[in-house]
Amino acid sequence: MTDAEWAAVRPLLPVPAWLEGRGGQPEGYCHRVMLDAVRYLLDNGVKWRAVPADFPAWDRVYAFFRRWRLQGLIAEFHHRLRARVRETEGRKAEPTAAIVDSQSLRAADTVAAGSRGWDKGKKVGGRKRHLAVDTAGLLLVVHVTPASVRDRDAAVPVLNRLRELHRKITLAWADGGYAGRLIDWARDVFGLALTTSNEAMTRRDSWSCPAVGSSSGHWPG
Repeated sequence: MTDAEWAAVRPLLPVPAWLEGRGGQPEGYCHRVMLDAVRYLLDNGVKWRAVPADFPAWDRVYAFFRRWRLQGLIAEFHHRLRARVRETEGRKAEPTAAIVDSQSLRAADTVAAGSRGWDKGKKVGGRKRHLAVDTAGLLLVVHVTPASVRDRDAAVPVLNRLRELHRKITLAWADGGYAGRLIDWARDVFGLALTTSNEAMTRRDSWSCPAVGSSSGHWPG
């Protein structure tokens, strides 16, 4: 993490309790170093035990990450950073429109059989990740299911979560796989206008979201 990146990230991190007089002891590791270790692991796809010796011990890094995840701080950090990116691009912090799609991926042999399935349309056996992104391609919601789960079925928990996190969204685009009763349900339950014309999905060409529709690439946002 460069000094410029750290300068942007640091104000978004929660202040340790001991610095605010709320008890506890000073932490033994710098947050910047811990974040660098987590980013290294995610970028290189290594196991926790394979974190290089240049970083703190792997179990300390994992404990740091796990504590933040359980407290919801990782998600909160992501939401704040996404809002910062949107504002930098001249957009409002909260989106008013979203794009919904899915991607089926082959599962490794170590993935439990109960969490895998067969996507008949794409001829892929494994898992499927269902995404909602804003019009800049930044991640809003992700939901993972066996690949056999239909897009319309998985869209229900995705849209539920989307409404919980982003109440200003009133419009969403999706392809033909989401057509049917889902459109009426989204309108009646959430007041959300769900457009499922294939023509609308030509917007994909402008997404900064290479993961959708392909088997490689970085996650949006």
